[in-house]
Amino acid sequence: MFRCCFLVLVGAAVVSAQFPRQCVTPEALTSGTCCPSPIGFPNDPCGASAGRGQCVLISVDASPHGPQYPHDGQDDRELWPIRFFNRTCQCNNNFGGFSCGRCKTGWSGINCDQRVSVVRRNVMVLSPEEKRAFIDALDQAKRTVHPEIVITTRRYPEIFGPEGNTMFENITIYNYFVWSHYFSVSKTFLGAGQPSFGGVDFSHEGPGFLTWHRYHLLQLERDMQSMLQNPSFALPYWNFAIGGNTCDICTDDLMGARSSFDMNSLSPNSIFSQWRVVCESVEDYDTLGTICNSTETNPIRRNPAGNVDRPMVQRLPEPKDVEECLQVTIFDTPPYYSTSSESFRNAIEGYSTPQGKYDPVVRTLHNLAHLFLNGTGGTTHLSPNDPIFVLLHTFTDAIFDEWLRRHAPDMSVFPGEMAPIGHNRGYNMVPFWPPVTNAEMFVTAPDNLGYTYEAQWPAQAYTLTEIITMAIVAALVVVAVIFAATTCALRARSYKMDGHQPLLGDQYQRYDDKNSQSVV
Repeated sequence: MFRCCFLVLVGAAVVSAQFPRQCVTPEALTSGTCCPSPIGFPNDPCGASAGRGQCVLISVDASPHGPQYPHDGQDDRELWPIRFFNRTCQCNNNFGGFSCGRCKTGWSGINCDQRVSVVRRNVMVLSPEEKRAFIDALDQAKRTVHPEIVITTRRYPEIFGPEGNTMFENITIYNYFVWSHYFSVSKTFLGAGQPSFGGVDFSHEGPGFLTWHRYHLLQLERDMQSMLQNPSFALPYWNFAIGGNTCDICTDDLMGARSSFDMNSLSPNSIFSQWRVVCESVEDYDTLGTICNSTETNPIRRNPAGNVDRPMVQRLPEPKDVEECLQVTIFDTPPYYSTSSESFRNAIEGYSTPQGKYDPVVRTLHNLAHLFLNGTGGTTHLSPNDPIFVLLHTFTDAIFDEWLRRHAPDMSVFPGEMAPIGHNRGYNMVPFWPPVTNAEMFVTAPDNLGYTYEAQWPAQAYTLTEIITMAIVAALVVVAVIFAATTCALRARSYKMDGHQPLLGDQYQRYDDKNSQSVV
C-alpha cells in the first residue's frame, strides 16, 4: 500500500459527468483542458493576466481506499475527474469558480475581498412572506435552465456525435442538484450482460457523507443566489428531531400536505404536486449502461409515517438524539463505513445509535428522517427530487457544524486513506467541478464558508476532566467557607467575652494603687 497525492495526465476513458458549457467543445474534450476565460477577460484562461488564477494539472489523491470497492479502472469516478479533464483553473486568493470569475463562498466584491455571510434559519420561524418566497425560489430553480452547467448522458465513446459535435444536455438548476446526487450513488457498470456493482457510494456510508452533502447544498445555494440576484438568499433548515409521527413541514404553505385523494401523493394545493422526478429509470441504467438524463417522469411520492411494515421508521428522531450525537467525540473510526462504532459521522448519518454504538437494525437521525418520509425522499438515488431533502440536509449540516465548533478537531482526524472509495480526505468529491476535496469542507462554516445557522443546541456536556476540576474547586470553596465561618465564630466569641468587661472596672489595677508594682 502507498499513500501519495500526484499530478497526472491521462487519456479519457468511459465517462459521464457535468461540466461548464465552455468546456464541452471537441477541442476541449480532446485536449483534456477545462480552463475557460472569465467574463470580462476575453482570451485570458482563468483570468491569469489579472492574477485571478492559472491553468494547472489536476491534483488527484491516490491513497489506498477501503476494501468495499474491489475493482480497478472500471468506474469513471475513480481518480475523479482525470478521465475526462486533466487540467483546470486553480484560483488565487479569494477568487473561485471554474474560470476564477467568481468569489469563493464567504467573499464578495470586485476583488473578492469583502466578507459576506448568510444566515440559515429554521423554516418554521419564517414569516408567511418568507416561506412563500422560499417556495417560489425552489420552483423557479426547478424550471430555470442552469446558465453554466451541462450534463452528458453518454459513455465517453458516444460523446462525439456523427458530425463531430458533442452529446451534452441542458438541465435545470434544481434537476442538476438531483442529478449530482444520483451520479454519486449510481452503480458501477461492468459491461453488457453483467450485473452492475452496487457496493459503491461516493457520498454515503463513509467520512465524506457530511463534507459531500455540505458542498452539494452550497452549490445549490450559490446557484439560487445567482438566479435570484440576491447574495443574501439562504437555504433554511428543518429541525426533524421533534419526535412523534407528524411531519410539521408537510403543509401546503411549505413542502406540501398529503393528498386527500391518495395518501401517497401531495395535495394539489401545493406547487410541488406539479413537480416531476428525474433519474428514475434505475433498471435501464444498471443493465444497459445508460445514464440519467434530464427527462422528467412521475410525480413526487410521500406518505410520512406510513410504512406499516417498519414501525421503527414511523417516528421522527427525538431531541435527545441530537444531544447524544453531539457528545460523540471521535469523528470517524475504522473501517470508516456504515459499520463503524463510536463514530460521530456514523451516528449523525444514522447507521448507529445516537450514542455511537453500531447496530445493524438501527436507523436514526438523518437516515430515520429520510425513511420517515416513506416515498421519493426515502429512496437514495431519487431522494433530492423531494425538496424536503434540502431542509433535511441543512439541519444535518447544522449539527455537523456545531460538532466542529464544539470539538475543534484537527484535520488529521479525517482519514487520509482506507476509507471507502471517494471518502479519503484528499479525494475530489464526485461529480463536482471544479474539483473540491473532502478536506476543503471539513471546516467551520461561519469562519470559512460564509454562512451561519440560527439555531439553539442542547447544553454541552462536561468532560470527565472538567467534572473532576469542578469537584476540586467546589471542595476548595467548601473548605474556604468552613474556615471563614470558624474564624468568624472564634472572633465573635472573643468579642463577646471582652465586650462586657468595663474599661475601668473595680478590678482594674491603677498605677497609683499601693499594691501595684511599677513596671519601670
